[in-house]
Amino acid sequence: MSIDISALKKRMDGTVSALKHDLAGLRTGRASAALLDPIMVEAYGQKTPINQVGNVNAPEPRLITVQIWDKTMVGPVEKAVRNAGLGLNPVVDGQNLRIPLPELNEERRRELVKVGHEYAEKAKVAIRHVRRDGMEEIKKDEKDSAIGKDEARSLSDDVQKMTDDHVTLVDKTVADKEIEIMQV
Repeated sequence: MSIDISALKKRMDGTVSALKHDLAGLRTGRASAALLDPIMVEAYGQKTPINQVGNVNAPEPRLITVQIWDKTMVGPVEKAVRNAGLGLNPVVDGQNLRIPLPELNEERRRELVKVGHEYAEKAKVAIRHVRRDGMEEIKKDEKDSAIGKDEARSLSDDVQKMTDDHVTLVDKTVADKEIEIMQV
């Protein structure tokens, strides 16, 4: 038998984990160092995560600071933050960037919710891909007589239940984030 249910579960868990990471980058009106995680900086000829060129902190509820290690990187980091589409305007202070978080208006909150739903849809698609891979593996094992019809049906049911559970978890995660974003 070549189907490994625990490997499928691990892949689905990884998808949910990636979704949570992506959602952490959506602004809720409160400062969070994770807000800058998706930002990539053009550094030394390649794209580098912002947290690898400086220390990212949230010392106040409405402020994020980035203490940049290499002073030649201040311009590229500022540019990356400005162009990230998060509506942030960093202020350069020597080798530090001070990034005040403006109050979110209703329209911007709705846009962020839409982005959250797009992330969730991508996660669901990825989970369905894992499901498809598992189902194909089960059919192949059954065809090769490695497992019987009853075992194949049982494994298929297990994979489907695991898929349903993970899709439900994605829906709950994005619903929680939506509530967090829409709170005034």
